[in-house]
Amino acid sequence: MVVGVLKLALILPENHSLKGKRGVLKSIQARVANQFNVSVAECGDQDLWQSAVLGFGVVGSDARVVEATLQEVVEFVARLNLAQLRDSGIEVFHC
Repeated sequence: MVVGVLKLALILPENHSLKGKRGVLKSIQARVANQFNVSVAECGDQDLWQSAVLGFGVVGSDARVVEATLQEVVEFVARLNLAQLRDSGIEVFHC
């Protein structure tokens, strides 16, 4: 079993409230969930208006497929143009 974890740090420059941030993040989460078979959660910067950290997880049997899926998620979120991508990191664990 292979577990892949993606951490995305996002900047929301057009945002001016936590309510607005929540709307943007819910949209990103819903679109990613519809496109890919991954789990997603907000995992950092929860009290900041213009910054967010999202965590994505995927489980599979092939490390290359898991890593490729998470890289596609990064590219997909960047193409949405709902937030600016500040940083990303992918880790793959063999269990």
